[in-house]
Amino acid sequence: MYELHIGNKNYSSWSLRPWVLLTALDIPFTEHQHYFQTDNSAFKAFSPSALVPCLVDGKTTIWDSLAIAEHVAEDHPEVWPQQSREARSFARSAAAEMHSGFSALRNLCSMSVGVRIKMHDTPPALIRDLARVDDIWRYGLANFGGPFLAGGAFTNVDAFYAPVVFRIQTYGIGFDLSKEARAYVDHMLAQPAMQKWYEGALAETARDEPHEVEIAQSGQVIADHRAK
Repeated sequence: MYELHIGNKNYSSWSLRPWVLLTALDIPFTEHQHYFQTDNSAFKAFSPSALVPCLVDGKTTIWDSLAIAEHVAEDHPEVWPQQSREARSFARSAAAEMHSGFSALRNLCSMSVGVRIKMHDTPPALIRDLARVDDIWRYGLANFGGPFLAGGAFTNVDAFYAPVVFRIQTYGIGFDLSKEARAYVDHMLAQPAMQKWYEGALAETARDEPHEVEIAQSGQVIADHRAK
């Protein structure tokens, strides 16, 4: 059975991706959660990079979210869309773009699942990132039939945009999205795997100061639903 090492569910967008993928596809795994510390060097005990997520499959260790998805796909091809090569190519391209891009969205809207933020402002770079997300989502939904980005089934491209879905909820930044994109956000938030992660995030009492500082720099906390 796979062993998946993850960080705080409230903050760790990278951990969310493989976790929600495995959970949504009913692929068995054992979860190992590690809360962020001032010094995460202890993560070296299971992750060569001292980062999460990290998947252990027997004697094999995979320490990057996209690499984890590709590793799992060798045994579970449903990780990528099965309806057509075109759908798979779109899903791989969109997931890879999320993996390497959208720096404004990442930096200005640090993931914090359990709070609601009123942003101080919405810089042009963030608006451009959101417009690109909207383009990708509308293309996938229009060309592959929905309700997921590459067709009728949850796949890795949905997993890779799951943190964006939570960020839209946290920061209220979906006001300029198309109606198709907003419907996709609602659809994703209703998924059992997403709800399970959300419940876990709310239950956490651990706080990571660097993440909390980033959140405070972005805007005003207007609601905090996390356990005290």
